[in-house]
This record gives sequence, structure tokens and C-alpha cells, in this order.
Amino acid sequence: MTPAAAEARAESTNTTSTTKGRATFAALRVRNFRTYATGQAFANTGVWVQNIALDWLTLELTGSPAAVGIAMALQFLPILLFGMYGGMIADRYPKRNILLITQLCSAAVATTLAVLTISGNISVGAIYALAVVGGFVVALDNPTRQSFVGEVVPPQYLRNAVALNAAVFQTTRLVGPALSSVLIGTVGTGWAFAVNALLYVGPTITLASMNTAELQPATAIPRAKGQLRSALRYVADRPHVGWTIALVGVFGTFGLNFPVVLTAMASETFHAGAGMYGTFNIVLAVGSIAGALIAGGRSHSRLRLILLLGAAFGAAQSLAAFAPNLGTFMVILVVMGVTNLAFQAIANSSVQLWVDQEYRGRVMGLYVLVFMGGTPIGGPIIGWITEHAGVRAGMAVCGLVPLAVAVAMALVLALQPAVARRRAHAAALAR
Repeated sequence: MTPAAAEARAESTNTTSTTKGRATFAALRVRNFRTYATGQAFANTGVWVQNIALDWLTLELTGSPAAVGIAMALQFLPILLFGMYGGMIADRYPKRNILLITQLCSAAVATTLAVLTISGNISVGAIYALAVVGGFVVALDNPTRQSFVGEVVPPQYLRNAVALNAAVFQTTRLVGPALSSVLIGTVGTGWAFAVNALLYVGPTITLASMNTAELQPATAIPRAKGQLRSALRYVADRPHVGWTIALVGVFGTFGLNFPVVLTAMASETFHAGAGMYGTFNIVLAVGSIAGALIAGGRSHSRLRLILLLGAAFGAAQSLAAFAPNLGTFMVILVVMGVTNLAFQAIANSSVQLWVDQEYRGRVMGLYVLVFMGGTPIGGPIIGWITEHAGVRAGMAVCGLVPLAVAVAMALVLALQPAVARRRAHAAALAR
């Protein structure tokens, strides 16, 4: 069966589109989702506050874009090594309880960063160590959080809920970088970390206050051998899922190295400071919110749309690398934001809808592994290119690689029916 045919069959069996489900904000009708999204708004605001502060602090301490890439890579190294194990744990235990634990652990990491920075004892080594610790938390938190959405809303609202969750994340990107820039410029980087720690109170309270009777938990899988291998076989038997996850991996490894290229674009190309870097993130967020809402309004998707959006993002980032002035660069950043989040939201929700619920945690663990786990590979590579060949070259590579892979995948998929017909004809002649 071709990927296109398998995808069409999966869409017809795993989704039940309704008029309400097609509405852009349909999932907000579910009380638990409103509660969950509110908590995520607090958590994500803190994440953006800390990300901006950590990137800028690393650059201040070292003066090296490559060091920023290393710090980012170390955050995602545990995901590369243990991402699927995080998904397996999510399939075994109550997801809400896991998320309560990960929120507290993330708050502890932020508090440690705050204390070290405010006391003047922060170092690059400490940043690297805490990046690894935070990465272990994310390796468990992310696949759990991704698959937990499927327990918060009915299946017909899942695609919309994933897109709205992405829209919440990107809306906080408007607030978080601005708040971080203000804190860095007034009271110092350490207090940005302290604010992040405080904001984790929000998701802890909302997770604890959810109505558990209205959740739709998946049946917990018992402990057994070969559960990760069975998940890999499950994906291999569904080509449309495998192709999507593969493109997501390329996208995460090369396309999303924003901390590396945008810090350097702000400081080297446009000769500005942390405020400009924060502005770049805000502009990206404006486009990203639009992209997430566009994705949320769709009741279904096809693999070809995911490939098209991936190629469009790569093309936009390639153009941004050679923008002649700041105004043009800002406009292209908006386009990057739209295509980036439309791609992410549609790819994420499609994979969740294409797989059975008992496999969702492990499949999303694989999804997170390739999406975020590729950063330890791509981050240092882009950092090295940026430092030795210039920031424009680094940003161009970030765009050209996803563009080339998306186009190559589209060509392979387009040629498959013709290849299958030739093989069938050859087999008929042989008989």
C-alpha cells in the first residue's frame, strides 16, 4: 500500500470530523482543556523568559555563537538518548501525575539557575550541567504532554486542541521575550530565571485542579519486553507516519536553530543587543500564532500538505539569510513563523490521529526524539558554520536542508505509483 493510500485510510478510520470540530476554537468548549491551556500559558511564558535569558547569558559569558549552540545541544541530548523511554513511561503511568512531577523539577532547575546567577557564581560549566538536567526533565515531560492532550479532549477535537496548544505556546512568545528583555535590562538575568521558577506554580495548580472524571485516559500498558521495538514496527507498518516523523527530524535538527542564528543576527549583522533578539522572537511569534490558528481550522490533512509546509519554511529561512536590510528580514520572519507553526501543528496532530491510543505515548516519544533530539547534532554544526562562515551562511543552511529533504520526499512519493506499476507489469510479463 502506498503512503498516500495508507494515509487516506487512516484519516477515514481515526477521525470523525464534525462541524464543531472544524471551528478554530472548538476545543475550548471542553472545560478540562481550558484549564490545561491556562496552566500551559504560565509555563510557556516562563520557558520563553528563561530561553532568552539563557541564550544571552551564554553569549555574554563566552562571546561565542558556538557556545550557544552547545548549550542548546546539551538541553536536547537526553531527549536523543532517552526520548522513547519517556514515551514508554507515559504509556505506563497516569500522565497527569507525571506532568505534576516534571513541573516541580523544571521549577527546581530554574531556581538553581536564579540562585547561581544572582549570587555571581554562574559559569558556562554550570549552564551546561543544568542544561543536561533540564533535558532529562523534558525527555519525560514532552512526550507525556503531547499525548496527554488526547486524554483531555474527545478525538474529534484533538487536531484543534493540538493547534490551539501551539497557538498558546506562540502567544506566550509575544510576552516571554519582551518580559525577559525588560528583566535582563533592569534587574539582571538571574531574576529572569527566578520569574520562570515562579511561573511554574500556574501549571502545577491547573493540573491538580482538573476534573479527572472527565478525562479519557488510555489503558495503561503493562511492563513487558520489546515495547519500544513493537512501537518502531508499528510506525514502520504505517508509511505516512514514518515519512512525517522523518521530515520532522530533519526540521528539528537543522531548521529550528533560532537561538544560534538569531542571537548572531542581532549582535553581528544588525549590531544590536538582547532587545533586538527578543524582538526577533516576538515577530516570529506573530507569524506562528497565525500559522497555528490556520492549522487549527483544518478538519483533516494529507502528507503532501505537510511536505509543502516544510518546503515553504525552508525556502523562507533561506531567503531570510540573505535579507538586505532589517525591514525585509522582519517580514520574512513573519512568513517563517506562519509556515513553521502550521507545519508543526499539522504534523503533530496528524501523527497522533493516525496511531492507536495505546501506542500514542511511545510514538510521540519517537516523534519528540527525532524532533528535539536532533538538536545536539544540528546545534553545534550550525554554531560552527555561523562562527566560521558567517551568520548568513549558518541561517541559509538551516533553511536549505529542510527544503531539499521535503522536495526529495515529494519526488519519491510522486514516483512511487509509476514504480509500482512498472514492477507489476514486469511481474506479469515474467509469468
